[in-house]
Amino acid sequence: MEKIAIIELNEKALKLSIYKVNNGKSNLSLVKNQSVALAEELDEGELINPNTKNEMLEVLKVYRKLIEGYGVSKILSFATNVLYKARNYRGFLDEVFNNTGLNFIILSDEDYIKNLFNAVVNSIDSAKGVFIYVGAYNLYVVKYNRRAILGSVILPIGSYLIDTSMDIDEAVKEIKSKIVVEGFLQDIDDDSKVVGLGDAFISLGKIAKKIMRYPLDVDNNFLITKENMTKTFDFVKGLDLEKIKKIKGIDYDDAGRITSGFAIIKALFEVLNLKEVTISTANLRAGLLQVNVLSPNQEKFNDLLTNSLESYYEFNNDEFSINQYVYNMSTILFKQLKVMHKLPRFYVKPLRIASFMYDCGKCINSEHFSKYGFEKIVFSELAGVTHRELLIAGFICVCQNLDDFSLNEWIKYKDILTEEDMDAVRKLGIIVKLAVALNASRKPVVQDIVCDILGDSIIMKTVVEGDASYEILEGMKVAQDYKKVYKKSLQII
Repeated sequence: MEKIAIIELNEKALKLSIYKVNNGKSNLSLVKNQSVALAEELDEGELINPNTKNEMLEVLKVYRKLIEGYGVSKILSFATNVLYKARNYRGFLDEVFNNTGLNFIILSDEDYIKNLFNAVVNSIDSAKGVFIYVGAYNLYVVKYNRRAILGSVILPIGSYLIDTSMDIDEAVKEIKSKIVVEGFLQDIDDDSKVVGLGDAFISLGKIAKKIMRYPLDVDNNFLITKENMTKTFDFVKGLDLEKIKKIKGIDYDDAGRITSGFAIIKALFEVLNLKEVTISTANLRAGLLQVNVLSPNQEKFNDLLTNSLESYYEFNNDEFSINQYVYNMSTILFKQLKVMHKLPRFYVKPLRIASFMYDCGKCINSEHFSKYGFEKIVFSELAGVTHRELLIAGFICVCQNLDDFSLNEWIKYKDILTEEDMDAVRKLGIIVKLAVALNASRKPVVQDIVCDILGDSIIMKTVVEGDASYEILEGMKVAQDYKKVYKKSLQII
C-alpha cells in the first residue's frame, strides 16, 4: 500500500490531501485546508507580499511534517495558473523549494480541464454531458461523451471579477452579455447531463436544500432545478454579508463571493436555457490523483458504483470478510425470487450496495452491525448512485433485522422515497440476511440456488461444493422473517 500526498495552491487556499492507494484504488485519509487571500492580493498589486509569503511557507512546513508523519512515499504539488498573475512567482516558488523541498507545477488551462474532467466522470454517472466550473477568474464549460472530451470553452467570467458592490440583478445582466453562445453551447440537448462543480455550485446546493427542507445532507449528485435555483438566488440576494456568513454549512471565507458565484450560475441557466443541473463535489485534487497515480494502474471502468464498492472493500476488508460472497448470493436470490418479490430492476443497484456493505456498521458495533449500517452507507460518498438509491440501500441494510426498522426514521425521507420503496427494503433486507446465512462458514460452499414454489411454501434447493449443512441450518433461521415479509413458508434443502 502506498501513501500519496497532493498539495494544491489556488486563489484562496493551500490544501493538503493524503490518500492511501492500493491496486488502483484510493482512500482519502487526511484533508487540511488553510485560507490564503492570494487572489485579492494579486488583484491589488500583482505581487505576493512578504507577509503572505511567510504565511504560506509556514503552512507548507507544517504540511511537510504531517506528510512525513503519515509515511507518504510520493508528493504531488500543484498551483493553479492564478499564480502567473504574480510578477514575483518564480522567486516565491524557489523559496518554497529551498525551504520545504516541494516543487510546485503550475497547471495550464488544458491541464486544469483534463484534471477536472477526470474528477467529474469519476463522481457522477453520466456517459454524455456538459460540466460547468465557476472559477475565480474563468468559467470553464466542457462537453464530453463516453469518457472523452469533445470540446471546451473558457470564458473570462469569474467570481473574483465581479464588482461585489454592484446590484446582483445588474450583475446577472452584465454576465449574460459576456456569455457567447456558439459551438456546442448551442447544442446542449436533453440527453446531455449538465454537471456543476466548484464552490459556487456546492454552496448553491447547500442553501437550496435548506430552503427546500431537503432531508438528506449529501452534496454530490444533488439535482437542482431552475425553479429551486431561482428561489435560492432570490433568497440570498436579500441577505447582507453577515447573514450569509451565518448560514450553516457555508465556508466563512467564501461568503463574500457567494452572490457573485450565484449571479454567474443564474446567468448560465438563463442564457443556456438549462432546466436542471446535477451538482458534483469533484475537485482538482481528485482529478490530479486520478490522472497522475490511479490511471496507469487502473483500467477504464464504466460502472462507477462497482469501482466505488471495490474501493470501499479494498480498505475495509479483513481475513474474515465475505462481502463478495454475500453480494453474489444476493444477486442470485434476487433473480430466483423475482416471482415472489415482483420488484423492478431499479432495485438491483441498492441491493448491490446493501449486500456488498452488509456489515459496514461493524465499525460501531460488531454484533448489531445492521442497525448501524444506514449512515455508513448513506454518507459513504459512493459514486454512480442517486440519493434515493443510497437511502434505499441504507434501509435494506437495516432491514437485515426487521426490528431495527424505524418508521420515524423513514418518514424523515418521505419526500425522496415512495411507498413501493418501503415494501422493497423489507423484502431486500431479508434477501441480504439470507445471503449472509448461506455463506455462514465464510466460504462459497453454496454455489447456486434453485427455487420451487408449492402453494404456501417455497423450497430452495442448494447447489453446493462441499458440506452445506451449516449454511442450511443458518438459512433456516431466516424462515420466520421470510414468512413475515413474503407470506410463505421457507424450506432450504
